Amino acid sequence: MRKISVQEFVTLDGVMQAPGAPEEDKSSNFEYGGWTAPYFHEADEEASEFMAKIMQPTDLLLGKKTLDIFEDYWPKHADAWPGINEVTKYVVSSTPGKSDWQNSVFLTSVDDIKKLKDSDGSDLHVIGSSVLVQTLLEHALVDELVLMMFPITLGSGKRLFREGTMPAAFTMTDSLVTKNGVIFAIYERAGDVETGTVGA
Repeated sequence: MRKISVQEFVTLDGVMQAPGAPEEDKSSNFEYGGWTAPYFHEADEEASEFMAKIMQPTDLLLGKKTLDIFEDYWPKHADAWPGINEVTKYVVSSTPGKSDWQNSVFLTSVDDIKKLKDSDGSDLHVIGSSVLVQTLLEHALVDELVLMMFPITLGSGKRLFREGTMPAAFTMTDSLVTKNGVIFAIYERAGDVETGTVGA
């Protein structure tokens, strides 16, 4: 069985939309595309090492919009992400599709995702793909969260956690706080939510 790891840049108020560039995703008139850039300009060595660790070559599970962004960018910048062209890119789309980016395979349903998860192979990393992430959370298919939280609030934009997120407990397995206030945290699924009375 493969582990599904959701890896996202988020603001303090949970916005995940267009972290990389102004033109990345302007839907709903989003004005703050590229909001992570100032922090990477000041990135320290520890942060770079952490990013390198989570960007190890492994198969990707992507939404169609994220594929469109990635297939235009990464084949031209593969030196910054070694192995990105060689891994399999599984793309979830409501309609069958195709891509010229090598090793792209299209899936069309939650059942397809479940079959992929139950197959043999590498872990599956989900990056961006806001609609797909909601589907994975709704169907309890997320095994790990890798969150990179930036010390800003935006007030609007696509959010990581929305109505329909699965109730689940997670355990932190690794973390880092950078000098400019970015928090890197890795959480693994740890079973069901437990409740009780504080102080009882």
